[in-house]
Amino acid sequence: MPEYSYLALDRGGKQVRGVIDAPSEEAIIEKLRGMGYYPIEVGLHKKKAGDIDLFAMPGLRNIFGRVKRKHLSAFTRQLATLIDAGLPILRSLRILEEQTESAVFKIKIRQISSDIESGSNLADSLARHPKIFDNLYVNMVRAGELGGVLEAVLSKIAEFLEKRAALVSKVRSALMYPAAVVSLATGIVSFILLTIIPKFEDIFSQLDAELPVPTQILISISYNLAHRMHLILLGIVAVVALYSRVNKTREGKYVLDRVKLKLPVFGGLLLKVSIVRFAGTLSTLIHAGVPILHSLDIVRDTSGNEVVARAMDSVYESVKDGESIHEPLRDAKVFPPLVVHMVAVGEETGAIDQMLDKVTEAYDQEVDDTVDGLTSLLEPLLIVFLGVIVGGIVICLYLPLFNMAQHVGN
Repeated sequence: MPEYSYLALDRGGKQVRGVIDAPSEEAIIEKLRGMGYYPIEVGLHKKKAGDIDLFAMPGLRNIFGRVKRKHLSAFTRQLATLIDAGLPILRSLRILEEQTESAVFKIKIRQISSDIESGSNLADSLARHPKIFDNLYVNMVRAGELGGVLEAVLSKIAEFLEKRAALVSKVRSALMYPAAVVSLATGIVSFILLTIIPKFEDIFSQLDAELPVPTQILISISYNLAHRMHLILLGIVAVVALYSRVNKTREGKYVLDRVKLKLPVFGGLLLKVSIVRFAGTLSTLIHAGVPILHSLDIVRDTSGNEVVARAMDSVYESVKDGESIHEPLRDAKVFPPLVVHMVAVGEETGAIDQMLDKVTEAYDQEVDDTVDGLTSLLEPLLIVFLGVIVGGIVICLYLPLFNMAQHVGN
């Protein structure tokens, strides 16, 4: 459908410009009159270089088309502040477009402003950019617009985004150190196997002596790593591709997520993160006035864990039939009894959003404690792990020399 630019007068006599998609000029004029505008000028919209969304091109979308969480949080918080100060949404968006640091986000905000100028509401304008504004964000904004409390809902969204970013940061900090140590260990061991072991192999072959079994295994690993690297890399790629393929199916993701939750130490951390995400999201949606069934549907889609998503399926059907939330949560055997009991109390007292807030606070603290415990526990364990591997290699290399010295002594 072609784009038409227009110039019109509003009810107060103020000039209004904008761009609308429509099949003809007559349709534009009719739409403008329906919006309460008096059309002055209508014509095909000629795009300027600044209006072209380069980041919407397939080759650039995945590389440059992402908006960082911190930019989205700042945008939401500032938009809530500007609206609360009495500024119109359109003017607020123009201000935020000028001051945002992200070039991608600047273009998206400009497009949202153009959509609002064309008569769309804020929620529908945001929904046209699902890569930035997810289902949760859009539905909360829609609820805020319908209830006339948009600034309060935006503040709640900003708070939620900040908490979620802090949660992700905690989990990443717990995994950063072990990942760095394992990477370092892999690099050191690979260097030893590819450069040092072959030199020792030449020395051992000149001695013409039978090597101990550990040394033979080490030399075999070194040989395979040097001469069959392509097969090893191909195997790694195949495993990653298989994992990605299985993870894209609902049944496969369910099996993988259940296995993750059963992992020692890390499984408990992942479960606590899932609980914080479930309780925090549902509480935020209920606070914003989103209907409970719609809220459960959104929580299911944004849970990030198929085990939790299936539990939400059961909860959704239960609430749809007029039953409780806590019973299917208990039957899912995923959530700890504390969570189930607190949800049950919330249902009985009519304050489920407050009880969910308490669940979020309690498990958020548990995530903090678990991360701190993991960091303090993993540091010495990984150092010992690295020392055992490097020490084992050194012992395997010197075993033949020890045997030779023993034979010479005899």
